[in-house]
Amino acid sequence: MPPENATTHKRAIAYTEFDLPNGLHVILHEDHGTPIVAVSVMYHVGSKNETPDRRGFAHFFEHLLFEGSQNIQRGEFSKLVERAGGVLNANTSGDRTYYYEVLPSNQLELGLWLESERMLHAKVDQVGIDTQREVVKEERMQRYENQPYGTVTLEVFKRAFKQHPYQWPAIGFMEDLNTATEADYQAFYKKFYVPNNATLVVAGDIDPAKTRTLVERYFGEIARGAPVVQPSIVEPPLGGEVRDIIYDRIQLPAVVMGYRIPANGTPDFYAVELLNRLLTGGNSARMNVALRDQQELAVYVGAFNFPFEHPGIAMIFAVANAGVEAGALEAAMQLEIDALQTVPISTEELAKLKIQLETELIGENSRVAGIASSLATAHVLLGDTDLVNTEIDRYLELSAEDLQRAARTYFVPQNRVLLHYLPRPKNQP
Repeated sequence: MPPENATTHKRAIAYTEFDLPNGLHVILHEDHGTPIVAVSVMYHVGSKNETPDRRGFAHFFEHLLFEGSQNIQRGEFSKLVERAGGVLNANTSGDRTYYYEVLPSNQLELGLWLESERMLHAKVDQVGIDTQREVVKEERMQRYENQPYGTVTLEVFKRAFKQHPYQWPAIGFMEDLNTATEADYQAFYKKFYVPNNATLVVAGDIDPAKTRTLVERYFGEIARGAPVVQPSIVEPPLGGEVRDIIYDRIQLPAVVMGYRIPANGTPDFYAVELLNRLLTGGNSARMNVALRDQQELAVYVGAFNFPFEHPGIAMIFAVANAGVEAGALEAAMQLEIDALQTVPISTEELAKLKIQLETELIGENSRVAGIASSLATAHVLLGDTDLVNTEIDRYLELSAEDLQRAARTYFVPQNRVLLHYLPRPKNQP
């Protein structure tokens, strides 16, 4: 695609995109349906860019970079948006960190200024570091340590990956954050928070020509950083089923299956995504009907992919009903997985799954915030902005044979981590 392009497909998301001389990629989407605008920046840095002694840095910066900047007093970043009638947030994954503001469209310049301040000279100092360490510590306690079954992903990933940085969670570990110095944090900021490692999306009630002028004004003079080289680690095959028992502060047993799968954007990733939906995507999904409704073995079942840039994990998870042992629950889950491999999905089931996907896509892209996120993800993680309009075709083209082949390839015991979560014995702290 040339540096600047506008899509014109029917019902497609129209956009223009260009690069500033400093390497910042910019995507603009014009939509006058409501007088609001989303300003977002996706940095191509996540937990996979960390070193084993600095786990959690990417997520930590998601918090730290709301502290302020040389021109924004500490604690004022969020207040500036809220006073203008807007909302803001950020999130981190294994592959990227994403910041956004949704504002009245007459506050576009405020959003651009805030994000340029974040990129140019955010406050990365000991005061903010100490403050946010306590915030992250509390978040980790609430989401993982004090949450029933909260450690499921941590326990699966550290067994599924031995070489790739996906083995540790995005939230990281407090011992790494505590031992890091102010200079360590500043070095991370200097390395990754540079325009040539970022994609700016402005979506909503805008004039693209005027917005481009504003983008050049606020971001054009920010210096290009050193090239950011993404990790190239290739995790070897699992080499056999990994089984373990986790004792947790829970009342009901659970069974967790983590299957190694291809990267997001590959044909088999989409096939596995449909298999997960077939198993647990709604009340009429196979595992919900069989395990929860008919056999009454489970109170909850779930299956989902982690859409990672490198090969990742598909998780299948079930919580047992009262009096049901983990072994019996596992056996019932396995029967449903075996069926995916032996009996092709019906035409009706496949059509239903595809309708679900299309409906979700329409819902996500009915808001400018959703459109901004979709545009950034398509460009940064999938490598082609126009996939915001065409990625759905990759799902719609899948056949029953594609799904059956994917089940036979990936949903096999030698390719999984299998955990039984059991209530902790009463005499164990």
